[in-house]
Formats: sequence, C-alpha cells, structure tokens
Amino acid sequence: MRKIIAGKLHGIHVTEANLDYHGSITLDPEHCEEAGILPMEVVDIWNKNFGARISTYVILGERGSRYCILNGAAARTCQPGDQVIICNSVYVHERELTALKPRVLTFDKDNRVVDHLIYSVERDAVGGYSFSILDVANKPLSIPALVAKSKFSPAADFPDCRPPNTREGKAE
Repeated sequence: MRKIIAGKLHGIHVTEANLDYHGSITLDPEHCEEAGILPMEVVDIWNKNFGARISTYVILGERGSRYCILNGAAARTCQPGDQVIICNSVYVHERELTALKPRVLTFDKDNRVVDHLIYSVERDAVGGYSFSILDVANKPLSIPALVAKSKFSPAADFPDCRPPNTREGKAE
C-alpha cells in the first residue's frame, strides 16, 4: 500500500495561532467538506512562509468562518497571515491509484476559495502513468514542472554542478 494525497487546502492563510489550546487545527467545515477532510483526521501542514512541516488533527470551527487556527504546539510553527498547505492522505494499493481523484482548493488572502481542482492519475497505452490537474469542467490545466522544463537547464544555469570532467568543456 502507498500513502497518497486525498485532499488539499492549498495556500489557505492562518487566521490565528492559539498556543493555550490543547492541540489541533481548527478549520471551516465548508472547506473541509469540499476537500474531503474529516473531523479528527490527521493532516500534514506545510508553512509556505517558513518551511515548517507538522502533523496534527482537524477540529471543525464555525461554518462559513474561513478559519484556519493553529492550536497548541502547532501554534509555534505558524503565525496569522502565513500561507499554509493542509493535506490529508489515504493508503491505497497501486491498482487503485487511478480511481482516486483528490480535491484541491486554492484560496485568496481572505480564505475565500479561488479554485476547485482535481488531481488525476491515469494509465497510458503502454502502462505508464500520466498526471493531470483538472478544473471543475474536467479541463486539464498546465503542470508547473512541464512549463519550467523548457526554461530551465541545470547544466547551463548551474555549471559548477556538472561532473568535474565536463566543466569548461575539458576533462579534469
């Protein structure tokens, strides 16, 4: 079995950090329901501002509040205004991977949902995998790694990272 992303709140902003509460993250039930995140579910939280990564469990706050409150020890890792990524996951057999369609929400600075996206993995004709990010109309969106690929050349952009015998065009 493999651990696979099941849903994600991408770029939601922390509204409060409550060190004195006994743990967890408080989220708007509407956001959780749209992304498929359950109450008491363990989630990973990645702080986009500082790189901190933690795990905690979800408690539901006030419906429609757009809350994202880090509680207890988790409050030490994020401050109000920080952008975070909150992700739940499931364990699936590889043969079940193509059936899983994680729901991803993106947010504006006021924690209003901007995009509803779906991650999709399919098998191609030769049995390899393909990955798509779909909008609500199931239209594929561009994948950043593919866009960056045409603009980035490790050998040209980081010449000192090449093996020693290929630097400056001569063997060492």
